[in-house]
Parts: sequence; structure tokens; C-alpha cells
Amino acid sequence: MSQAITPAAQAKFKKTLAAQPQAKVVQRAVMNTGINAASEDITVQTQLDCTFSLELPTGKVSNQKHSGRCWLFSTLNTLRHEVAVKYNLKDFEFSQNYLSFWDRFEKANAFYENIIATADQAADSRIVTWLLDSPNGDGGQWDNAAALIKKYGVVPKSVMPETQASENTTEFNQVLNLRLRKDAVKLRQLVAAGADVAAAKTEMLTVIYRMCAYAFGTPVEHFDFSYRDDANKYHRDTDLTPQSFAAKYLSRDLDDYVTVINSPDKPFNQLYTLPIEDNVVGGQHVTFLNVDLATFKALTIAQLQAGETIWFGNDVLQQMSRPDGLLDSRLFNYDALFATDLQLSKKERLQYRDAVVSHAMTLTGVDLVDGEPTKWKVENSWGEKVGADGYFVMSDQWFDDYVYHVVIKRDLLSPELQQVLQNKPTELAPWDSMA
Repeated sequence: MSQAITPAAQAKFKKTLAAQPQAKVVQRAVMNTGINAASEDITVQTQLDCTFSLELPTGKVSNQKHSGRCWLFSTLNTLRHEVAVKYNLKDFEFSQNYLSFWDRFEKANAFYENIIATADQAADSRIVTWLLDSPNGDGGQWDNAAALIKKYGVVPKSVMPETQASENTTEFNQVLNLRLRKDAVKLRQLVAAGADVAAAKTEMLTVIYRMCAYAFGTPVEHFDFSYRDDANKYHRDTDLTPQSFAAKYLSRDLDDYVTVINSPDKPFNQLYTLPIEDNVVGGQHVTFLNVDLATFKALTIAQLQAGETIWFGNDVLQQMSRPDGLLDSRLFNYDALFATDLQLSKKERLQYRDAVVSHAMTLTGVDLVDGEPTKWKVENSWGEKVGADGYFVMSDQWFDDYVYHVVIKRDLLSPELQQVLQNKPTELAPWDSMA
């Protein structure tokens, strides 16, 4: 039986509040300064200094500006670190914009395929509604970046730099998604009529290519690459294509890596796939290997010790001080401020939709004390004006609580986990907690 809030109940709530001696002080603090400022524990910051026992060499941070391309920036950051060392080119960057073009174009094709495949379902069904809520965004997974690089290669940032639209994607997202929803109407009508959709889809993709080209520029096909290395020595590489540039300058074989997750809301030592988030039709699939936290962390440390930086997916919206570049589960003591228990386990946060994989960054170091991690060095992609020149410090507890994905080299996995990779993956729903 439902129960309404009565005037008598309201009076009781107010009386209970007034009986708390600290209520007025806390109320003034929150009203005047905000929740985070009123609850911030300054003593936590003293434990998050920028000193690490293991720190890999990196250069200036990149800047995704007002876009959701963190997953792409982080992928290219891990790749450019090796280019920087191999070619003595500390602050080299790959073109994020080049891959952004192909990502949005490929996602449009994937959207059309999904709309056609679900055309027999009602427009208000859960899957069709999910597809139409965000037909083509600029977020993504590591596997999405790998799929793009395998198909289209990479280019230096100098030959296809950022544009206003690539750095500020809100307007393009709005217009592109309007077009895609309009196309969805037509595709569903064609399927219902038993008509051929192939020609219509090709015509639609012609429009999408034009829209992407206007926003990001036409993708470069041939180019020369000139640069001075950190010793001021001049180099010139001519008659390159994106594919030949990738073959020459990329050291990592992307097939050697897998996204390892710690998702305690589902069974460990299992392989999962998320086909609805595949961006390249016929390309690399979004795949996850789920492991327990101890294994998850040990693999992460092992890869840093092997000299490789790491792409990682996390919930940066939790317990973060953006100006200071700090990530610590105790940074804001909301429990004490509101005199209530606000704690959920990692599993509960995932199950009850409090957790979200909201961001991707790059791990570049760790502080090990007696073999155990205390804090981690993080390369973000928000420019140099936040944190320590764009780098963040993450406590080990924050790692446990809010890190969900790490991209790990397969040969670091145990034989048992390598065997799991041979199994047929379990398909996850589009609205799974890891999406």
C-alpha cells in the first residue's frame, strides 16, 4: 500500500532536523560553498604527492577539449609514448581528428545496420529506443580505436589537425543525430514495405560522408612527414599513406592486447562481448575479459613494470578534484557532511546504476611501497591547466573503487586466462553496466 507524505510527517522531519546541534552550521556551509567544498578533506591531499617509485617517460598531455573522445586520445597516447622513445620525439601526437572522421562515419553505417536488423520491432521497444537515444556519439571503447587503426591507419597531427567541430562536438552531434533519426524512419518504412534498403543506405552514407568532411576535413590519403627530433636533428619521410605510416611508426601489434575488466556484478574468468558498441562493421569486436580485483591490479602493475603505459576506463566523475588533479575515494566526506551512510560496494554500484565507465585515461606510473601500490600516476587528456601540467594522482583505493577497464598485453595473462580468451564470449546487453 502506498503512503503519502502527510503534514504531520513533514513536521516530524523538520523537528528531527532542528534537534541536530550541527544542522545550522552544516546548512550554512553547504548553501554558501557547495557540497564538495564543505565536505573536502584537505588532509587527504597531503598523501597524494607527485612522487612515484615507477614512472615511465612521457611528454606534454593532449587536450580533447569539449568532446567525448577520451577513449581515442588515451589509445593514441599509449601509442605515441613508444614513438617518442624510439624516434626521440617527446611531444609527438597522432591526429585524433583523422580517426574521429572515420569513427563517426563508421558509426553511422553501424547504426543503419542495427536499425535494419531491428526494423521488425516496435519503435518504442527497449532496443530501438536505445538505438535512437544516441544514434552516433563521440564516446567509445579501446576496441573501437583498435578497429579504426587496423582499417584506416594513423597520421601525424600535423597533417590533419583539430577543427572547431572536432574539439567542440555538441553541435555536430546534434545535427548528425537528427539526420540519422530521419534516416531511421525511412529505413524502417522500407523494411516494412519489403523494399531493398541497400541503395537507400548508400545514398544516406553519401550525406554522412559530406557532413563529416565539412566538420572534420577530408581525410588525408598521401602526405610527407617532416620533423626535428629532441636533439634538433631534421628528418623527412615522404610519400606516406596512413597505412604505411602506421606500419612504420607503430611498435605495438594491437592484436596482442585485450581489455581486461573488473566487473563484480558478473562472473569472473569469463569472456564477454558487447556487439552493439562495435563501431566498424566487420571489424574488431568490443570484447572484455572479466577478472577479480587482485588479478586486475597485478596485471596492471606487471605491464607498467614491463615498460608499457596503459589505457584504462574509469568513473572520473566520482571523488575527483579537477583543479588539483586528484582522485581519492576519501576526498569528499559526504557521509560525515550529511550524517548518513552513502557507501555501496563496487558490485552494488554497478548493479544499481550508480557506477558508469565515464572516462578513459592513461596510467604512466605507480608508487610501490614494500611491493604494494599506494598511488598511481595518470595522464589525462584535459590539457595542461588542470592537475600537475595535466597529470593526475590517483590513490590505490580509488583504483579499487572506480577503475573498471585496463588494456593488457595477452602474454602477461596466466595460461588459464589465455585459455578463456579462446572461449565463445557471452553477449552483453546494450544497457549492461560495462557499456
